[in-house]
Amino acid sequence: MRILLLSFYFEPDLCAGSFRATALARALAARLGAGGGVQVLTTQPNRYRSYSRSADPVQSQPGLDIRRFALPSHRSGFVDQSRAFASYARQVLRHVRIAHYDCVVATSSRLMTAFLAALVARRKNLPLYLDLRDIFVDIVEDILPAAQAIFLLPWFRLIERYTVHTATRINLVSEGFRPYFDEHYPGKSYSYVPNGIDEEFYGVDFDRRQQGGQRLIVLYPGNLGEGQGLHRIVPGLAAAMQHTHEFWIVGDGGARAKLASATQGLDNVKLMPPVGRAELLEIYRACDILFLHLNDYPACRRVLPSKLFEFAAVGKPVLAGVSGHAAAFLQRLPGVALFPPCDVPAAVAALRGLGAGSIDRTEFVTAYRRARLMQELSADILSHCAPK
Repeated sequence: MRILLLSFYFEPDLCAGSFRATALARALAARLGAGGGVQVLTTQPNRYRSYSRSADPVQSQPGLDIRRFALPSHRSGFVDQSRAFASYARQVLRHVRIAHYDCVVATSSRLMTAFLAALVARRKNLPLYLDLRDIFVDIVEDILPAAQAIFLLPWFRLIERYTVHTATRINLVSEGFRPYFDEHYPGKSYSYVPNGIDEEFYGVDFDRRQQGGQRLIVLYPGNLGEGQGLHRIVPGLAAAMQHTHEFWIVGDGGARAKLASATQGLDNVKLMPPVGRAELLEIYRACDILFLHLNDYPACRRVLPSKLFEFAAVGKPVLAGVSGHAAAFLQRLPGVALFPPCDVPAAVAALRGLGAGSIDRTEFVTAYRRARLMQELSADILSHCAPK
């Protein structure tokens, strides 16, 4: 059996989609064994302009063939990203024209990779398995200016309908997506395999030996976009905690400039560029408290941020400004202080009540090992897409 896997991001890129796609590709290749193979069509690392890494355009491993397509230089804007994806789509369609596959799989957050997979599956009359990490129509409605959203939403809804109806089976990474898909696509077949904890986080001692009199370090590592809304919470929170807490923000994204401008003059806010996994583990060790925040958009009430799984493995207190499904999910974790998104007074109160120290989350960390979850997902893919 030969599987085509489409993912816009793949290792060594730095993002949730890359980590998930890489783990899924390996799990599929291992499950197929000598009797098959997986071909991954992806891109050269491009998630952040401030984190540039090169990778071999063609990389072959037993049972796994990876093709990375070069993209034009682009930023985080909607138009730039559209051009980059158009380049990727053209190269994918050209590559698959004469190739043989038995099944098409795609992991996608922005809908268009899933749509591209649907086009390939229909053209080749193949089963399609989708792993959906976001509801893109929701995000467009929340984030784009009203004038653009009114024009674009009908087109994105058509694309979503075509894509979902093409799929043989759909995995949703968040149970919070269930009401939307049950309402709009009630006849489809769904599974729910979430994100998880990567192997790099197991067997690591994250304890920090804090010196008396130092400010506690609050760490946010990840994307700095409108969906995270850090520019709406960090300035006020940092100003209120200037004498007791220091805020380290590690990452990049479309709203980074807003955050930098809003925190100018605050000596307890440190903005750092994206870093690789090895360096990130050291930064996790150096901090005292982990910070998670989503904007107060309706779409954010459905999502389950991938970072919360890493945070659980690090074993330190978590300050989380989330609502909806993410808030309900985090209530099962010890050492988490929740507050409503973008609510500075509530965030200050929550942080003041949150101490430092190691927290045992062994049961959760064992249950959400990504390698085990990807074995589950790969088994589901083969059970629904293997040739009869």
